[in-house]
Amino acid sequence: MPRVYEGHLTPPKGRFALCVARFNGFITDELLKGAQDALLRHGVADDDIDVFRVPGTFELSGLLRKLAESEQYAGVVALGCVIRGGTPHFDYVASEVAKGVGQVAFSAGCAVTFGVLTCDTVEQAVDRAGVKAGNKGADAAVACLEMANLHARLPASRPRSVRLSTVPGKKK
Repeated sequence: MPRVYEGHLTPPKGRFALCVARFNGFITDELLKGAQDALLRHGVADDDIDVFRVPGTFELSGLLRKLAESEQYAGVVALGCVIRGGTPHFDYVASEVAKGVGQVAFSAGCAVTFGVLTCDTVEQAVDRAGVKAGNKGADAAVACLEMANLHARLPASRPRSVRLSTVPGKKK
């Protein structure tokens, strides 16, 4: 029978970092409230939550990397909001922050989750920050909690033999 590993919503040992962009603060403040509330409701102590503010969404990735590399956190959450305007700026920022957070998540030793809204309108952003579509900040925090729990449950790495040739039937 296969072993199944999955995270649970009980907090593992460790701290959580909520990284929040100040730009579009009327939205990101609501995402932050949702994230904090979600962590507290799932048993994370208030003293185990650190909030970091950056000027804009673009700056989130660099901070996430530093926090993940510090090995002080079980999980880090990116919270931001990019709203489409009349220039291509939206496309650049939304693309780069998604790539940046993804790169950090790929290499981090802790859970990293994406709570960045990329919306066409202010109304969409308001809806996703707690009005109609739930609070995506809370969703990102719960996902981070689950992933941090899963990271804590992973079996220890074991060395594996590595085959040098990747072409079947070909020897190196």
